[in-house]
Amino acid sequence: MTETRGLGLDELVDVLKAAGEPTRMRLLALLAAGDLTVTDLTEILGQSQPRISRHLKLLGEVSLIDRYQEGAWAYFRLRGEGESVSLVRKLLSSAAIGDAVLQRDGERLVALKQARSEKAQAYFSRNAAEWDALRQLHVSEADVETALKALVGEKAVDGLLDLGTGTGRILQLLEPIYRRGVGVDASRDMLAVARANLDRSGITKASIRHGDIFNLPLDGQEFDLVTIHQVLHFLEQPEAAIAEAARMLAPGGRLVIIDLAPHTLEHLRDDHAHVRLGFSRQTMKDWLEKAGLALDDIVDLAPDSAGGGQLTVTLWLARDLRRASVVGEPEKTRIFAQAGRT
Repeated sequence: MTETRGLGLDELVDVLKAAGEPTRMRLLALLAAGDLTVTDLTEILGQSQPRISRHLKLLGEVSLIDRYQEGAWAYFRLRGEGESVSLVRKLLSSAAIGDAVLQRDGERLVALKQARSEKAQAYFSRNAAEWDALRQLHVSEADVETALKALVGEKAVDGLLDLGTGTGRILQLLEPIYRRGVGVDASRDMLAVARANLDRSGITKASIRHGDIFNLPLDGQEFDLVTIHQVLHFLEQPEAAIAEAARMLAPGGRLVIIDLAPHTLEHLRDDHAHVRLGFSRQTMKDWLEKAGLALDDIVDLAPDSAGGGQLTVTLWLARDLRRASVVGEPEKTRIFAQAGRT
């Protein structure tokens, strides 16, 4: 069991000075509930942008909040860990439930998140028909999610990174097992959908980031589990994305790829911007090994032919070898038919 380091006297005083001001304490309470911009915070608190920015700068100087850029917008959130953050969380938990100021801030935050959710839902609705058409081509998402959870297991992981997070579904699905989650996507519209879904689910331990899957805005070797769900077939260089995902893994970490097995539906190139018509097991194994990973397991989910499906979904599980003394067992392949599965 790791011994708690605690805060030195000077550190303790610095944290208390930073947090011990009404506006900054209100900011910390809001940022503990998720990612917000300066514009969001000025709207909720009714204070000027320069004033809010100055308070955020002071909180950042004592490492109480994180800041990350998304295009022209800067997002802020309460840090996920650290002695200083633990102290602040204890202070926030000591606030009276019925405090009028914090209660009003909370109500305004709920209204802001509701507006964000409605905007995201409008985008989602505009594209729903296309997504539904794609889903009908392969095994149900429920079966894919069941297989993913079985493959990953229930053992807790420190950090989860979901690349091409889309609606943020993987962050919701695997929420019980990770301590800190990050979803990255290149589409700002999809990021809005993902944030709204996390807000709706009450998940505050995951954050959403805008980024390029080939050049991620993150430090390497940070995550125990990385997932890439139905993304690689849109890419010209999927092997480069796999290499970048491998760079994110902590020693011994795992990468799970969910994508399509090889198929012949050429219309998907024009109708749905698919660049690759699926991936063979050998091709994926070669890319994973080139990235320094060992393939642990493969799961094929064949569609139910009676339901009109034509595409098989494959899950690949690979592992970083830096902490392993012995390479695992030879790859295993399991093929399930949708029909008759429980």
